[in-house]
Amino acid sequence: MTEFMIDLQGGAKAPLYEKIYEYIKSEITAGKLAKGEKLPSTRRLAEGLSISRSTVDMAYEQLRAEGYIKAEPCRGFFVCDITGLYRLGQKQPDAGEENVADREAVCFGETGDRRMEIDFSPYAIDTESFPYNVWRKISKNVLLDDREELLFAGDGQGSRQLRETIAVYLHRARGVNCLPEQIVIGAGNEYLEILLSQILGGGQTVLMENPGYPQAYRTFRNMGCEVKTVPAGEDGLSVEAVRRENPSLVYVMPSHQFPLGSVMPLGERIRLLAWAAGECGRYLIEDDHDSEYRYRGKPIPSLQSIDQSGKVIYLGTFSKSIAPSLRISYMVLPPELLERYRNRCGFYATTVPRMQQEILNSFIREGHFERHLNKMRGIYRSRHDFLLGELKKREWVRRIVGEYAGLHFLVEVESALAGQEICARAAQLGVGVSDIEQYDLRREKAASGAVEGQKTEYPLLLLGYGRLHEAEMEKGLVILDKILSCETHRDETDEYKK
Repeated sequence: MTEFMIDLQGGAKAPLYEKIYEYIKSEITAGKLAKGEKLPSTRRLAEGLSISRSTVDMAYEQLRAEGYIKAEPCRGFFVCDITGLYRLGQKQPDAGEENVADREAVCFGETGDRRMEIDFSPYAIDTESFPYNVWRKISKNVLLDDREELLFAGDGQGSRQLRETIAVYLHRARGVNCLPEQIVIGAGNEYLEILLSQILGGGQTVLMENPGYPQAYRTFRNMGCEVKTVPAGEDGLSVEAVRRENPSLVYVMPSHQFPLGSVMPLGERIRLLAWAAGECGRYLIEDDHDSEYRYRGKPIPSLQSIDQSGKVIYLGTFSKSIAPSLRISYMVLPPELLERYRNRCGFYATTVPRMQQEILNSFIREGHFERHLNKMRGIYRSRHDFLLGELKKREWVRRIVGEYAGLHFLVEVESALAGQEICARAAQLGVGVSDIEQYDLRREKAASGAVEGQKTEYPLLLLGYGRLHEAEMEKGLVILDKILSCETHRDETDEYKK
């Protein structure tokens, strides 16, 4: 068993768990910790460093989430095989070449026309905490100068100033390496996916994980793409499945897959990049869904941040971090697709109003966005912890998946009722809940009894907490208690309404 001598006193000011994480990560990537080598137990390392065991637990959890180590029951933690992977496709910058890294420059919760009183929608966010006063002040300031250019349509890619701001933000927050010229701003991810289909041309085959994100699936199909699906696994998208299907495009959510919440390990990410780099015309569409919200450890780096071959098309949005009505999303194109974009779609006018772009630019540059994001992380973490604690008290909860990130849990429940029946009964009582089959991407092609690759012995429910206060969550869970506790009385529909 390896012993570690980690200096927790010197160096940069950072949390202790992060220093442990960085030390072990550097040892693995440098080859000093070999594949299969066993790490000290969390208790032993904590004692050796004279720190709390929870600190070591957080460092190990971050390493495990990113694929550097794996846990084996009753045995401990072991180093994963990533030997040589960082060198894959790596190019040395030419002398004088600019180092981009150094640049500073379907609404669930509604049934018919009746809105749910308690909405566990995984899409919902807290709108009560929107910074109205700040947004109002910036909006007034934008109009103070009577600048005539604000009335013009502006650059089709979006405001140059906003693209510069987004490029800096993405590098600092997600490790994305790009120039402002690579960014295209649009009104929502669906618009950008439509635009991307036109940039790449017809006849594309898109591969997606199932269950997955229905909006993207429908958009690509509407644009004439052949959309194939493969089962989503606990470690995200299987590269072996990608090789078998051999598509031209792979739509992937590596940092927090929706709806399962899985994280793709580093090794699989690099293998996926290697597959994309193996043939001209292959690209990976990285939808960085819910990347802002992670409640344990630090955020998982983006796939684009380790791409050395220009194969990742990065999609992001401000809909969940600020407000859905803002309708400002962004797409980062690889350099080789820029000319194709300009030739085929460069004449399109921007779909985001110029004034909205100016307001958002000021909101980010003046530090308001960072403060708002930190505030929302605190609010969502509190709601996450409360709901998680309440679910663990329920006898009908068998398993909870996808905790510690995003804005929802996937909950496996002990019930003889089908998931759709549970959701229907909850809707009758004013509680909006969705089950995993609603995210089965094959449902439009044929009525399938089970979600691809998912066990169906027990129902899987999605419980979102973004919009709900603690009292509302508790009330909603009490209603679910009644539904699930009366499951044997299937014909006595009034029983669980009491």
